[in-house]
Amino acid sequence: MRVLAPRAAVPRLSRRALLGGASVVGLGALTGCGDRTYAPTAAADGRKESRLNVYSWGDYDDPANVRRFQDREGVTVQMDAFASNEEMIAKLGTARGTSGYDIVVPTGSYVQQMIANGMLAKLDHDKIPNLAHLEDSVRGRSWDPHDEYVVAKTIGTTGYVYDTRRITRPMTSWADFIAAAQAEARGATSVLDDPWEVCAIHLAANGQDLNTTDPDILAAAREFLVNDLAPCIRNFSSDPSQNIVQRDFALMQAYNGDARLGIEEGDYEHWEFVYPAPTANLWMDTWAIAAGCQHPDNAHAWIDFMLDPAVAYRDVEYIGYPTGLRGQRELAESRDLSHAGLVFPPDDVMARLTPGLVTESQSTLVDILNEVKAVAGA
Repeated sequence: MRVLAPRAAVPRLSRRALLGGASVVGLGALTGCGDRTYAPTAAADGRKESRLNVYSWGDYDDPANVRRFQDREGVTVQMDAFASNEEMIAKLGTARGTSGYDIVVPTGSYVQQMIANGMLAKLDHDKIPNLAHLEDSVRGRSWDPHDEYVVAKTIGTTGYVYDTRRITRPMTSWADFIAAAQAEARGATSVLDDPWEVCAIHLAANGQDLNTTDPDILAAAREFLVNDLAPCIRNFSSDPSQNIVQRDFALMQAYNGDARLGIEEGDYEHWEFVYPAPTANLWMDTWAIAAGCQHPDNAHAWIDFMLDPAVAYRDVEYIGYPTGLRGQRELAESRDLSHAGLVFPPDDVMARLTPGLVTESQSTLVDILNEVKAVAGA
């Protein structure tokens, strides 16, 4: 993403910028894998491994950290990027343990299915002593209750930003978002290009479970989103940071770290970010070792390195999301990290967030988003 151009000349393209139009493509790789298990393969003849192949989101790690790891371990790190969990899953599923990747970075909601289909290798905790630095809140998540397969990499949530010069009343909830989209921000509203997130606007505003599979509830969501909200929407973007910089819209659904990036890069003091009530998505990306990993020692060393507090904090500064280690919030505050409140949601916000899940209704959510787009485009 930065080939042949200096960093300062290229806008930051966040991890979530590559999520646009998330679909069910690739999920077939999960349903078609059966109970395959792909065992990791150790370095031949006990020799030190010379490489590490990482498959992650684009621009999702501080390049200086990658260089430090290479220098410390004396290995070559190959970083490849995928654009969605579905793309990553499809490649692993098709390769059947021969993808060549050692480290992969799935979002937590996809982990349980990947484990069930033999796509991930178990971790050797003895080789990751820095696990001791993880907060209790990121351990034992539902997709891996015994922390056998994945480790927290990044935690984020969803909210919205609004222009306080165009929307002058206080905004605190998803109901407020809908009301403003239909009034002051009509035709100047942007939402995320993600089916789960768009449907969650209506579900949250009406006190429904954000992961519901109830056909009647989803039908009501479809009716409202297509008939009432879609005509007010002018844009779908999973990284509105540059729209924030350019002040293209009055109201934008956004991930907290991407909102921070846009507010920082712009020169406009009238943006306000909202962690909306009653709830929103709590997503977590994870470090995992791919089944069939050819460099297991380097893979464990990489995860342990990234859990070092100094290394992890450099990533916080670089990508604008916490990495689940104890003391990061306090360190950020002591170092006057800009807009730290957009990196670390308040505790009361974290307590009311809802982890998004991939459910049997995923295709329904995709259909709803496509209908919303069709009406908005018209």
